[in-house]
Amino acid sequence: MAAGRAPLGLRRWLSSPAPAPRVCVVGSGPAGFYTAQHILKHHGGAQVDIYEKLPVPFGLVRFGVAPDHPEVKNVINTFTQTAHSGRCAYYGNVTVGRDVTVPELRQAYHAVVLSYGAEDNQVLGIPGENLSGVYSARAFVGWYNGLPENRDLKPDLSCETALILGHGNVALDIARILLSPLQLLRKTDITDSSLAALACSKVKRVWLVGRRGPLQVAFTIKELREMINLPGARAVLDPADFTGLENAVKDAPRPRKRLTELMIKTALEKPREKPVEAQAAHREWGLKFQRSPQEVLPTPDGKRARGVRMALTRLEGSGDSARAIPTGEVEELECGLVLSSIGYRSLPLDPAVPFDTQRGIIPNSSGRVEGVPGLYCSGWVKRGPTGVIITTMNDSFDTAQSVLEDLQGGVLDMSPSREGFRAVESILRSRGVRPVSFSDWEKIDAAEVARGKAAGKPREKIVDPAEMLRLIGH
Repeated sequence: MAAGRAPLGLRRWLSSPAPAPRVCVVGSGPAGFYTAQHILKHHGGAQVDIYEKLPVPFGLVRFGVAPDHPEVKNVINTFTQTAHSGRCAYYGNVTVGRDVTVPELRQAYHAVVLSYGAEDNQVLGIPGENLSGVYSARAFVGWYNGLPENRDLKPDLSCETALILGHGNVALDIARILLSPLQLLRKTDITDSSLAALACSKVKRVWLVGRRGPLQVAFTIKELREMINLPGARAVLDPADFTGLENAVKDAPRPRKRLTELMIKTALEKPREKPVEAQAAHREWGLKFQRSPQEVLPTPDGKRARGVRMALTRLEGSGDSARAIPTGEVEELECGLVLSSIGYRSLPLDPAVPFDTQRGIIPNSSGRVEGVPGLYCSGWVKRGPTGVIITTMNDSFDTAQSVLEDLQGGVLDMSPSREGFRAVESILRSRGVRPVSFSDWEKIDAAEVARGKAAGKPREKIVDPAEMLRLIGH
C-alpha cells in the first residue's frame, strides 16, 4: 500500500458526504416558520419538516391577529415562500403527543424544535369565573377569527356593558371588535357567524380594567390610537387618573412617554361637537386603573354574570415592576359580559419533554432544552407568551442559530439511519392519520378566498376541520 494512503474502504468512508441534517419543527405559527426559515437560509443541505395539529398553517397569524389588521398578516407571504422551498415540507392534521410522540420524532430526526405556542389561557382564580357570560380573551378571539375549537362559543352579547380584564393589545382588539361599526368589519376576514352575532349585539359600553396604573399598561400606542379614532365610539378617561403623570414620564423611554401623553390628552379633551356623528356616537369605552377582580357576581338565579367585585389597589414600587396591593376598599361594576385578557399559557406536550409548570415554559438555554440533547424550543413555549411577531422572529432565529451551531460543532448524532418523514409516515399510517400537505392547504386557501370574494371579503374562513378535509378529498 502506498505510504500515506488510507485503505480504499476507509477512504470512501472519509470522503462520503455527511447525511443532510433532518430537522423537525412542531407548530406552524410564526415561531415554527421563522425557525425553519433561518435554518434553511443558513444551511444549504438541511431538510426541515413542519408539523401542525390543524389542517391549516400559520397559527396566531391566522387565528390571533385581529381581522381589521390585514397588514400584520402579510408575513404569511414570507412563510409561504419558506414552505415552497424544495427542502421544506408541511404536514398538517398531525397532533404531536398523540399521533406521533416526541421520542418517536427524536428517533426520526437529527434535531427536533418545539414551537407549538400557548394553547391555553391564564385563569383568574376567583369565584364566579365559570358563570355564563364569562369568557377568556383567547376563546373570544378564537371565535371571531375562526379557530375550530372556539367555533361554537356563542358568546351572549345581549347586555349593554362589557368588562375586559387586562390592559394589553388583545384587550384593545376585543374592545375594538365589540364596538366597531359593522360596515368596517364586513370588509375583513372575520367569520360569517361572528359577524352575524355582532350585528345583533346590544353591547354599547366597554370598560378595560387593570390592576395597576396608566404607567404599567401593556398595550401600544398604535392600538390605543386606533381605539381613540374608532368611528361612533367615545373614549371616557378620568383626568384624575393621570394627575402628576406628565412629570413622572419626563425621563421614561420614548414609547412609554408618548403612550402616556396620548392617554392624558384624551382624558382632558372636551367632547367635540359632532352633529353629524351625534347619532352614531352612542357607544363608549374607557380605561379603569388600580382595580383587581375579586369575584364575578351572579344573577339572582346563580347562573349568569351580572357584575364584578373589584378590590381597589395602591401601587408599591414604580415602573414595570410596580406591584398592586389591595387597599381594603372594594367596588362593584355592573356588566353582563366579562372577558378575561390576562395572558395566554403554554401546556406540556409530551411526558418526555421537561416542562416548568410555574413559568409555563420548557426549561431551555438559548432554545436548547435542558438535559435533552437534540431537542430545542422557540417562541412562546420557550420564553412565555409575550411580545409581538417581530419578538418571536428574533427569538426563533436565536434558537435556529443554536441548532446550526450544534450541527456544525458535531454535538448531534448525525446517524444516516434517521429517515425523517419516511419513518414518521409509517407510524402515522399505522395509526390511521393522514397528513395534509402545503398544496392541500393551498386548495383550502383558494376555496376560502373564492367564498370571501362572493361576499366582498378577503376570505371566508372555513371553521370546521372536517369540512377542510372533505374539500381536499381526505
